Amino acid sequence: MSFLTATGTDSALETIFSTQIGGERLTFPSALLMIGAALLLGFGVALLYYFTQRKAGGSTSLSVTILIVPAIVAMIVLLIQNNLARAFTLAGALALVRYRSEPASPRDIAYVLFSLAIGIACGIGYVAYAALFTVLFCAVLLVISLTGFGGAGRDTLLLKIMIPESLNFEGVYDDLLKEYAVSYKLRHVQSTDFGTVFELLYIVKLKKGVDRKEFMDKIRCRNGNLNVTLNFIPDDEKVKR
Repeated sequence: MSFLTATGTDSALETIFSTQIGGERLTFPSALLMIGAALLLGFGVALLYYFTQRKAGGSTSLSVTILIVPAIVAMIVLLIQNNLARAFTLAGALALVRYRSEPASPRDIAYVLFSLAIGIACGIGYVAYAALFTVLFCAVLLVISLTGFGGAGRDTLLLKIMIPESLNFEGVYDDLLKEYAVSYKLRHVQSTDFGTVFELLYIVKLKKGVDRKEFMDKIRCRNGNLNVTLNFIPDDEKVKR
């Protein structure tokens, strides 16, 4: 009896995941189902991105992009089907469009590729597989976000200090950095304002419980009250020279 039950369950799962909605002939209800499923799954991924990346400086516009991309891709796949002429026409039309945006972080690119995969799966009719992989990948991304895997940490900061040319920058802040930071590294020194001001760029990891205002006030006492900037380092950001 148990063998028959297990066999029946396996058969039901095989039927669900091997079913291709729409088949060879596209119908209006099947098209609505596939695009609706793409929108629903995209909404789930967009919510995950918004709640896990907002504290790390995630883009709100990217959340909207992740939401609508699966439906757009599903619609494109539905319209092309197996028509080679349509595929070439679409490629020519997209080639005329220019996309201008700032380079995204690898994590943002992964989310966009994820939404593209959802749209393709829904567009070819495998909605069950799209839903299954969405749940699996969302669980993985949620675990990564909760554990902080691959992140720089909120105590790792970018410290930019402007000092007058009359002040020797060699080791000028070493004692303060040793007092307030666990570790620090001078990334680069650059002259600005026609050589009248030096810009020092440090990457510092502050000790727990450090009063950041007090830290910055002590720095300003030495640089003649010039600009001092303390920024969080977003994930995967490279410090530009």
